[in-house]
Formats: sequence, C-alpha cells, structure tokens
Amino acid sequence: MPSRDKRADPPFGRVRIDKWLWAARFYKTRSLAARAVEGGKVKLNGERVKPGKEVKVGDEIERRSGELHWLVEVRGVALKRGPAAEAALLYAEGEESRARREHMIAMRGAGPHAAHRIHGRPTKRDRRMIRRFTGD
Repeated sequence: MPSRDKRADPPFGRVRIDKWLWAARFYKTRSLAARAVEGGKVKLNGERVKPGKEVKVGDEIERRSGELHWLVEVRGVALKRGPAAEAALLYAEGEESRARREHMIAMRGAGPHAAHRIHGRPTKRDRRMIRRFTGD
C-alpha cells in the first residue's frame, strides 16, 4: 500500500475548521482553535460554526483576537501543520483587513494609556477632583 503524504490535499479538498486554523498557524494547538470557534471568535462565511465544520478553498474566515481582526480567504487546505512559509500559502488576507489590523497595532504602540501613570489609591487632591466631577 503506497504511503500518502499528510500535507497533500485531503479527500474532496475539505478539512475541519479547527484543524485548518491550527495548520494555518492562527493557534498553537487544535484545542485552542476549537475553543475559539466555539466561543464565537471565528466565523466561517459570516456565520458562527462548530469546530467540526468543514472548510474548503474559497471560504472566508473572520477571526477576532481582542481589538485585532483578520478577514482571510482560504486558498488551500492541509492535513498537517507545516512550516510558517507553507502555512502562509493556505490563506490570503485582504488589503482592507491588513490595513485596519496594522492601524490598530500602531495605535496600541503609540504610547501608554493615561491610566498607566496612576499608581495606588487616589490622593486627597484626586478625591476632591472626583467629587467635583461627579457632583457629590
């Protein structure tokens, strides 16, 4: 019996969404990918799905992680996780999605939030300002 290459396209060109997310290196483990799908952080063609839903070439996957948002088109499927260079061939991210994500990363790196300077409890002066602001 000839051995089948695990990285070859699966039969009928379909694979589970949790397995695809893992193979495309969006998540470190399949269980993390399955939890994200169950939690609604990943949508297939605009709809919430279960981790067992099959993905095929041409499908659109939407993924959220905090304020970051990816919108990718499936370009290939793989049965096994491979190097990052091969994983990058499994999908194509739209220009709008990439620009929005890079903008959010730039905004996050622009500087610390004003609340990061605050340490500990409010001072007496801070409490007076809070009372003035809230009207107490």
